Amino acid sequence: MRDLWLIFKRFIPPYKFHLARSVLFNLLHALFGVFAITMLIPILELLFGGGSVQAERVPFEWDVQSIKQIFNYHVSRVYETRGAGATLLFVGLVAIIATALKTGFAYLAAYEMISIRNGVVRDIRRDIYAKIVSLPLPFFSEERKGDVIARATGDVQEVEVSVMSSLEMIFQSPLIILVTLAGMLFMSWELTLFVLVLFPLMGFLIGWIGKSLKRDSRAGQDKMGDVLSLMEETLSGLRVIKAFNAGRRMNEKFARENEAYRRVQNRLMRRRSLAHPLSEFIGTAIIVVILWYGGSLIISGSGSLTGPVFITYIGLFYTIINPAKNLTNAYYSVRKGLAAMDRVDEILRAESSIREPSRPTRLEGFSRAIEYDRVSFAYTEGMPVLKEVSLHIPRGITVALVGQSGSGKSTFVDLLPRFYDVTAGEIRVDGVNIKELPFADLWELIGNVNQDPILFNDTIYNNIAFGKENATREEIEQAARIANAHDFILQTEHGYETPIGDRGGKLSGGQRQRLSIARAVLKNPPIMILDEATSALDTESEKLVQDALDKLMRNRTSIVIAHRLSTVRSADLICVFHEGRIVERGKHEELLAAGGHYSRLYNMQNF
Repeated sequence: MRDLWLIFKRFIPPYKFHLARSVLFNLLHALFGVFAITMLIPILELLFGGGSVQAERVPFEWDVQSIKQIFNYHVSRVYETRGAGATLLFVGLVAIIATALKTGFAYLAAYEMISIRNGVVRDIRRDIYAKIVSLPLPFFSEERKGDVIARATGDVQEVEVSVMSSLEMIFQSPLIILVTLAGMLFMSWELTLFVLVLFPLMGFLIGWIGKSLKRDSRAGQDKMGDVLSLMEETLSGLRVIKAFNAGRRMNEKFARENEAYRRVQNRLMRRRSLAHPLSEFIGTAIIVVILWYGGSLIISGSGSLTGPVFITYIGLFYTIINPAKNLTNAYYSVRKGLAAMDRVDEILRAESSIREPSRPTRLEGFSRAIEYDRVSFAYTEGMPVLKEVSLHIPRGITVALVGQSGSGKSTFVDLLPRFYDVTAGEIRVDGVNIKELPFADLWELIGNVNQDPILFNDTIYNNIAFGKENATREEIEQAARIANAHDFILQTEHGYETPIGDRGGKLSGGQRQRLSIARAVLKNPPIMILDEATSALDTESEKLVQDALDKLMRNRTSIVIAHRLSTVRSADLICVFHEGRIVERGKHEELLAAGGHYSRLYNMQNF
């Protein structure tokens, strides 16, 4: 259970006082449980013979023998003066008090454990979300979104159900077993040693069945990641599935993945379901053996065991059975949950390929230029996307990037905010290598408006306010006016408080884009990246959005990716990309006159 100990070591320390109180209450719960049973010994001896009357009161001392003698004394007095009926009533009242204390301490232990369980699960969810936000984009290009979602939701849920729900059993059942065994050892050390010899057999059988449980559980969670990935792809590509009449093929593919998950879960649950009947069978077998051995000791008279003590001993052993079953179930649950925790840890322990500088350089604003110095980049080693690209972008100008799809334009701009790190060369802002800048400082300088505007399932107001913390209502409305969005916002059902649906699905493409621009306007960064912001719009929407973009780019350094060359004619500098290199650069008229790549692209679009 080394893995379980590592989980406790990582997540339990903030709750150590809760854990200490829970252990204390569980110990008291176990002690009063043993006391409630062992006090039957003098009653059985007095009622059925074989016992001696405790005639003299002995002084109280902190040992079991002293407590036993004092209790026997009071029981003897009641028995002599009131008779057997009153003695039974007296013992019953003592039993009620002992049981009340036992169950009360059990509740207090569970009360403390609830704080630990829910707190640890909250911490794991918080840590995995923070890790997802902090990991660089290359990590997610290698991982399927559905599998990441499965780890952040289903696997964390499995940790809660399997590991955290077993905490109470793990910290309660061993204490009950140990305290009860101590009581049994005090009654008959010969019989207890015999019982302890039988326990390893039980542990061996449980371990033999649970050995493959973690492996099967990991396979099941991996398969659930496949199922969720397929569902996420289906939801994203539903239009394409319908358009290509591929519903039957997708259903068959999903059925195969779903059936594979069912088979893995069948194996897993069959093994897990074996825990309870196996532990019950072993417990019953051990009781039969104990009855045989204990009875032999009484009949032979070779030990100190008497009939009343043996009856109480069997009662104590029965109190071990349920904690042992609980511990067995906890073992199976933990083995299953540890597989889920391994998958969660693959994200929590993922090493970021793009890291904060150890000794960052602070940069107050942007005043001079951006410089790409012989920059190369490859997503896959040996397959460069950019090849020794150099470009000097002075503050305040608009640079347009044009060229064929796959020529490296989007990669070029993604390197500036360090969504990816250069393979070779440097990118500098005001002479400082961006690898020396803190992420927060670098990102504060840059705004993005993409071809596919990324909006959140929230209100219009909150989507615009996303661009700036503590933005005022006036600032948000002013940003919307600059982006030509204010008028259509007022026409929606609740104005700025209108929910826009998943990814802004309740709005048109042009409306979504204008909200994206308003968000960038509110942030007011000195550097703006525009990635084909009008390419997917109709003519009317494009006119409104282009007007908003013109306002946005005013007095800023702007890097614009465009397929429609007509939208970048007024750019201060146009760079033509071809196979990862800048093959031409200049103004619109200069490039047309040169008769090169740009001229051919322009003539093709105006054919």
